[in-house]
Amino acid sequence: MVAGEVSGDLLGGLLLDGLQARWPELRAAGVGGTQMAQRGFDAWWPVDRLSVRGYAEVLPRLPELLRLRRQLAERILAERPDLFIGVDAPDFNFGLETRLRQAGIKTVHFVSPSFWAWRPEKLARLKAAADLVLCLFPFEPGLLAEHGIAATYVGHPLAQVIPMYPNGAAARAVLGLPPDAPVVALLPGSRAAEIEHLASRFFQAAALVQKARPAAHFIVPVVPALRAQVTAAAQASGLGAALKLADAQSHLALAACDVALVASGTATLEAALYKRPMVIAYAMPQLSYRLMRRRRQLPWVGLPNILCAPPSGLRRPAGVTPHQFADAPGAPFVVPELIQDAATPQALAAAVLDWLDAPQKTAALRTRFETLHLSLRRDTARASTDAIETLLAR
Repeated sequence: MVAGEVSGDLLGGLLLDGLQARWPELRAAGVGGTQMAQRGFDAWWPVDRLSVRGYAEVLPRLPELLRLRRQLAERILAERPDLFIGVDAPDFNFGLETRLRQAGIKTVHFVSPSFWAWRPEKLARLKAAADLVLCLFPFEPGLLAEHGIAATYVGHPLAQVIPMYPNGAAARAVLGLPPDAPVVALLPGSRAAEIEHLASRFFQAAALVQKARPAAHFIVPVVPALRAQVTAAAQASGLGAALKLADAQSHLALAACDVALVASGTATLEAALYKRPMVIAYAMPQLSYRLMRRRRQLPWVGLPNILCAPPSGLRRPAGVTPHQFADAPGAPFVVPELIQDAATPQALAAAVLDWLDAPQKTAALRTRFETLHLSLRRDTARASTDAIETLLAR
């Protein structure tokens, strides 16, 4: 198994639960993190060796990553395992999976790449790389089948882990937050590059929210490895005792908050499953942004907006270019998205205050997110293991 970042480590750990329940003597090794290690996974390399995102950011590390992929392939081919599972990280895993598959090792890719949102050219690479794709979202297998790619919907494991009705009061007690004050969760990301581009904006926005709502408190879950970087940005904000950092407590922070200000990514889905209103933001180097913007396929970036859109809304009409479709006016946004230059502290603060001032709108959003939660709730580990067992029996 190869997981490429913190969210992949979590998914890999949950998948290992199902595999080990089916095959108690199973041995698993490769690239993983703490969640996978807790299941006895033998990490030849740690997950943070692959944690890089964006075009400009990956270029300096490309020789190292290619060397690591070559070393992995050689070791796996020497071991001849029954199965290889790539957990997300398509840019790294597709090349590895293709080489292993050509050598007769069965391959599974866990988490379909977001070809429907960003990069349709990945479909040809996915078809060459994977014997089977395990999909987290219900609309994906049908789209993949149109391209001759075998896929199974297994639900999203976070929909099992996160309770349907989270206990916000208990979460506040654990985090030492007041029971009645407005609480805003700030989640600027789990990568150093995200912290660099978003943390300062988030903390400046929080200071503006505090000016409008002096009783507000702010909770920031922090990846331990990035604590120093986040602390430096937090200290410059002047929020003082109203701001609290919590190591690796993102789920508690989301349960405790009234509104989340969150970097685009898996954390937006977590916020939706906690039924919390949110403001989605993202920023990156201008070169990376220009390249990615050209590849957009949808009007939305954030998963809650994509998953709450009707399935027909994910299909581009004939004769409409991807750029025209992505920039189409009037697309329904259930939560606001502020991307790149639009993600100013003033705009972020205004969007957060809009949620705090709109309890009826918040209640309607909660109902919509309950429906989403039910659609994603499956026994993911068992469904994945059933599909893998079928593949191995062929």
